Amino acid sequence: MVKLIHTLADHGDDVNCCAFSFSLLATCSLDKTIRLYSLRDFTELPHSPLKFHTYAVHCCCFSPSGHILASCSTDGTTVLWNTENGQMLAVMEQPSGSPVRVCQFSPDSTCLASGAADGTVVLWNAQSYKLYRCGSVKDGSLAACAFSPNGSFFVTGSSCGDLTVWDDKMRCLHSEKAHDLGITCCDFSSQPVSARRTEHQLKQFTEDWSEEDVSTWLCAQDLKDLVGIFKMNNIDGKELLNLTKESLADDLKIESLGLRSKVLRKIEELRTKVKSLSSGIPDEFICPITRELMKDPVIASEPSPCWVILGYTLTSDGYSYEKEAMENWISKKKRTSPMTNLVLPSAVLTPNRTLKMAINRWLETHQK
Repeated sequence: MVKLIHTLADHGDDVNCCAFSFSLLATCSLDKTIRLYSLRDFTELPHSPLKFHTYAVHCCCFSPSGHILASCSTDGTTVLWNTENGQMLAVMEQPSGSPVRVCQFSPDSTCLASGAADGTVVLWNAQSYKLYRCGSVKDGSLAACAFSPNGSFFVTGSSCGDLTVWDDKMRCLHSEKAHDLGITCCDFSSQPVSARRTEHQLKQFTEDWSEEDVSTWLCAQDLKDLVGIFKMNNIDGKELLNLTKESLADDLKIESLGLRSKVLRKIEELRTKVKSLSSGIPDEFICPITRELMKDPVIASEPSPCWVILGYTLTSDGYSYEKEAMENWISKKKRTSPMTNLVLPSAVLTPNRTLKMAINRWLETHQK
């Protein structure tokens, strides 16, 4: 049974954020102030409210020890406060001067990340209060940030719906469109999901699918017109993963070559996902042709700026491939994409060095 404990109504405008330490609650507001409350009885501390910011305060967060509070504002600053006496320890100005929307301490308190409306993200040294590293996302305002439990990397979320993963040297490890609309919050779980549990869930997700599960999957892949055919042939999860171009044509009587190709492509994507997750290898590190970890990834045409998406250079068809496998494919299948069957604009194979570096970093971490 949920019970209301206390209501606080001291701010003069909207409350944008609240944060807990072991003994305190902090709130920040459009009224330009930060307020501190004792969790023992929810009384406001004598040195509250904290005042410095000249515009709205968007975010506040405690250091892991709870002795320092950070706040950030439209005025382009991130301020550090001593929670015991309210003393201002440092004022850190965003290099671009843009409104700062989010701030977050690393788990060991050595760094503080601040993200701004112009997409810039800064790592500050939380001891010297000096700028350590600076980066930026391609589009959107940064409104969310979270560190991994071990502090080796952190993620930012933007108003464009993009999630970007950074390492502790401010190198972009990965970025993807996570939501259609803006991201307002993100966080990490404190404990990793065990590999055994992941594999069990994955098996349930594929081989143990019922015919109804397969029908749901078909609809999600924009293949709802095939639901009746698959049901008539009693295709469950195990049967789905074993379908071939011959069985689609001969057994399921799907006459359209284009439709058969689309079904096979979707099934191949599912197989790749199954293999990558069960082995622990990230999806984007596996060659779509061999379904093995890539050693020498290439893109199947001359790179163009429009194909570079935050660190991972994509092919003209949206995929990278193992070099030897792609060379064999082109020599046998002419200049068509293995994933879309569309003609590629060029047969030139260009090394994807960014992806190769990411794979090597992953190998160093996971195969010691």
